[in-house]
This record gives sequence, structure tokens and C-alpha cells, in this order.
Amino acid sequence: MNITNKLKLTLSAVIMVAAVNEIKAQKPVYDYVIKKVTVFDGSGKDSVLADVAIAGDTIAFFGNLKHKYKAHKTVKGKGLYLSPGFIDPHTHYYTHLTHKDSTERILPRAVMQGVTTVFVGNDGDGPLPIKSAQAKVNQLKIGPNVAFLVGHNTVRRNVLGENDVQPTPAQLSEMEKVVETAMTDGAFGISTGLFYTPGNYAKTEEVITLSKVAAKYGGIYDTHQRDEGAQGVGVVKSTQEVLNIGYKAHIPVHFSHIKISGPLAWSKRDSVIYWIEKAQHDGVKVTANQYPYIASRTSLIAAVVPTWVRDGGVKAMRKRFQDSSLKDSILNGITKLIAARTGDADKLFIYAKNNPEINTKSLKKLADNWKISPEEAVMKITAKESPSVHSFSMREEDVETFMKKPWVMTGSDGGNDHPRGHATFSRYIEEYAMNRKLFSLSHAIYKSSYLTAQTFKIKKRGLIKQGYYADLILFNPKKYKANNSYDNGEVLSSGVNYLWINGKTAIEKENLVYSLSGKALSLNQP
Repeated sequence: MNITNKLKLTLSAVIMVAAVNEIKAQKPVYDYVIKKVTVFDGSGKDSVLADVAIAGDTIAFFGNLKHKYKAHKTVKGKGLYLSPGFIDPHTHYYTHLTHKDSTERILPRAVMQGVTTVFVGNDGDGPLPIKSAQAKVNQLKIGPNVAFLVGHNTVRRNVLGENDVQPTPAQLSEMEKVVETAMTDGAFGISTGLFYTPGNYAKTEEVITLSKVAAKYGGIYDTHQRDEGAQGVGVVKSTQEVLNIGYKAHIPVHFSHIKISGPLAWSKRDSVIYWIEKAQHDGVKVTANQYPYIASRTSLIAAVVPTWVRDGGVKAMRKRFQDSSLKDSILNGITKLIAARTGDADKLFIYAKNNPEINTKSLKKLADNWKISPEEAVMKITAKESPSVHSFSMREEDVETFMKKPWVMTGSDGGNDHPRGHATFSRYIEEYAMNRKLFSLSHAIYKSSYLTAQTFKIKKRGLIKQGYYADLILFNPKKYKANNSYDNGEVLSSGVNYLWINGKTAIEKENLVYSLSGKALSLNQP
């Protein structure tokens, strides 16, 4: 080798060493550093004292910050807890997320609890096409992230209407194509509301066929099962139907708001758990979500008006109300449904904000005021409007039994009226983990974050880990509280000091920030 080449190699080596030294000398720049905070990483492990740094939309560091760095903002973590943002697998928030008012799109009811991702399209209802819905929320800008399920009721309604009919082979093929398009657009799975019309007119084989399409793309089968009590086929047979769908469609199944509803079914809890855990043993992936309340919320029509009366939709139902030859049959059907749902009309509370005469009053009280039977009161109310109803149909011991199961995660079923929309996660942690000590706080956080992310295959969320998205909650365990009640359900939770969604603050020093940093998520996309 000649001297010129030797000099060139030496010079190159010097330049390389200088470049390495320069890189080492550079300080990493973080947007936020949370210092010396108690971290629950979402995995269910014990907490650790650590530093966490955010850069852009990503968790850039998790550990003990010993190296030199620059931070645009440092947050002191002493006395506070840091956890992954909570993921709500069951909500009814699409209309909120697409509201013209940005205050609605921030979704304060969810984010003030620490929720950073919500699912929509549950109970078989939701927007189609999915791609258009994703584009809409991204264009409008939203508070939390949103994941979509393709709703079987919406698919069926678009092809078959509201009627009690079965699809022809051509119609079923059309429904399959709609589901396939939704899955390629990024839906996380298919949801059913087999308790509601028109989904309750579908036979199991129809659902299996459509679920096979979702399974082909790695999706999940999420369901409001056909019966959660004793209002139809019964909760045990309904549970077996869900498991059968999972087995035959080769798809993971997920029970939304799992419960035992109504006194006629209260003895069935152990049977339901037996069949679920047997299916798990046999290889079916089975999970569930649950809200921590003994009262459910749905429409009064769906709750206590027989399905045959609802055939064809609300307009057809009201026409049947006017047929005197059907009145006795309708009233008898309502009687049976009230008995199965709560046992008493005084455990059914009507919610209709626009009608003070009936709002927050029990069905029995209204019937007494009008000097008619509770069944006639149902017909009188639903002949003109479609209010919601709170059904005090569950037992606390059943709620706790399901809650302790390792396959049950937290989910609000949030919408309007019911306190669960504003406080499911705060009540779950405050009451059941901290006060009753039913399980550890670390376990409660896991069942509100990473378990949900794993179940629905949400990538890089639900865990505090370097390289994951910066969806984070910094909360004060002494102040983190649910502040509402059944009578005053729409009161925000408190105690979250900071909330980051995709690295941007949504809450700062316990106050909402109008950052609108959420985005539409897609299955199988990071």
C-alpha cells in the first residue's frame, strides 16, 4: 500500500472517530420528561420508580435517566402514578366524535377518566363504509383514538331492512362483501347485537358465515349476545351460541358487557362461566368486557317490547299498537319481559331529557300517576318516543365474580344518561381495586389497557415501553374518583393530572387541553 492510500485510510479513521464522538456528545431532545414517577407499565407487574420520556408521538425512554438530555417540559412525578392510557372496547361515541362542536369531539367524559382509545360500531351498529368513517374523524380531528368494528345490524339493515326475514344466497353473498370491504378498510372485527332488531332475526349460520370473513383478516367477533338473562333463549343457550360461532368460524369471541340479567337467570352464572372456560380449554379464544354497575341501559323498546311487535321497525310497531285485536298479546308479552328483566316495574327507570314528565321516573311510578298498568305505560310512552331505560337487573356478587376472571377486561358501553359513560374506569379502579381491594391496582390497570390491546390486536398501545405510542395517564391515586350517580350521570371524573394521546397533552394539571390529537386506528397497521 502506498503512502497516499495510507494517509487516506488514516484520515477516514480520524473523521469516523470524530463523528462518533460528536454523536455521543449530542443530547437527546425530549418533548416531555416525567421524573421519578411510580410506573405501572400495563403488563400487570408490580410498579417501579422510573423516568419516562416522550418524543413526538412515541415513548422515547423508560428507565433511570442518567445521560444528559434536553426536555421542553419536565413533569415531577412524586406522589403520582403513571400508567398506559385506558382502552375502552365498547362505546357508542361515533356521533360525539363526528359532532360539529369540537368540545364534543374531545370526548371529555372519556378522557377525564384517562381513556385514550375508544371502540365504536358495537352492538351490531356502526358507520359504513369504514374507510369513509376513518377519513371523517381524521379530517375533523378528535380527542381519543378510535377503532372501528363492522356492525352486523348495519350490514343486515342495508341489505334486508328491519324485517324478520332470512337472506337469500345472493343477499348473504352481498353481506359478506360488505364485511370484507370493512375488514380491508381496517375494521378490528365484526360486532353483533343479537338482542336488537334486525340482528335478532338472524340465524346462527348467518353470523358464522359473516364471522368467517372477519376471521380471514385476523378480526374478532364481538357480541351483545342474544339473551343475557331469561328474555328469550336464555343466557346459557345464548352463551353456547356465541362459543359455537367462535368454534365454527375459527374466530376469537368477545362478550360485550357480560352479565346475568334478571332474577329468573341469577342462578345461571356458574353455568355461563363453565361453558366459557370449557371452550377456552378446547381452544376457542374467549374474552369479555364489563362495566362496574348493577344497572344496564338500553332503549325501552328493546328492553320490554316483544320482538314480533318490532318486526319492520318502530313505525310498524306503533301501527300494531293501534290494532285492538293485538293489544292483549302485546301486553302479555310486555309482562313477561318485565318479569324476566327486573321482576318489578319499580326497577325500571325511564330517561328522556326532553320530557320532564317521565325523565328519571320509574315505570311503576309513571303507571301509578297515570292510573294504568306498567304494561300500558310502556305502550303509552313508546307510542310517541323512544327513551332509554335503566334496568336494575344485576346482583353485585355476580358483577364481582365476573370481574375477578382473568379473561374479563373493563369496558364502559358508554353513551348518554348512564353513569358508566363518565366513570366506568374511575369507578373500577377507585371502588374495586383501591377500596374493596378485589385485586391489585396493577392488575386493574392491566385489565384496562394491555389486556384490551392484546385482545383486539392494537399494536404499540396499552403498554409503557420504549417505541410504543405515548398514550399515558399521570394520575393522583388519592384524587382519582368517579363523581357521578344514576340520578346525575353526566358528571366528569377527576384526579388525572396529565393525559397524553399520541404524545400531545389532552389534560394538563387536571384541566382539559383542546389538542384533538387522536386518530383512526386500523387493524394490522402500526
